[in-house]
Amino acid sequence: MMRSAGSRTLRVAAEALAILLCLCGMAGGQKTAKKMVPDNPSPHPAPVQPIPYSHKQHLAFSLPCARCHRNPEPGKLMTFPETATCMQCHATVAKDKPAIEKLGTYASSNEPIPWVRVYKVLPGIAWTHRAHLAAGVKCETCHGAVAEMATMSEVTSVTTMYSCLNCHEMNHAKASCDTCHKH
Repeated sequence: MMRSAGSRTLRVAAEALAILLCLCGMAGGQKTAKKMVPDNPSPHPAPVQPIPYSHKQHLAFSLPCARCHRNPEPGKLMTFPETATCMQCHATVAKDKPAIEKLGTYASSNEPIPWVRVYKVLPGIAWTHRAHLAAGVKCETCHGAVAEMATMSEVTSVTTMYSCLNCHEMNHAKASCDTCHKH
């Protein structure tokens, strides 16, 4: 009993500290509008991916997110691009680079690239990209300035309860417990 009360106290203190850090970051003399999803208060290094990939380099060609990331039923997670999608360009573009040769190996074996997911929906949370896309939420709102990222990392605190509630409040969206916590 004492251990669970102590861990609960520690968890509440950690959440309060995270909220305080987020609020301090937003109030620190900024003259811009309050962000719906604040930056992460601590660094989250990019995971090592099987093939180096730069959103910055690829989005410079004005590729829309939906060109590579689809949202199949039931709409919870966005997919990673099929290797064939990448090869539409890379059959001729930069084909002699080691990373593209590795991409070609995945493509010729019809094997998906084992990308490491950067943002993960936490256990016990019923969440969907579909509802957010339907509401007009842009990818950058939750994932940050992806077009400026050489490597994708968890730059926002979008997976925290504070961020969800803050964004729902700012957008007058439903924020009752059962919105995200389903039994």
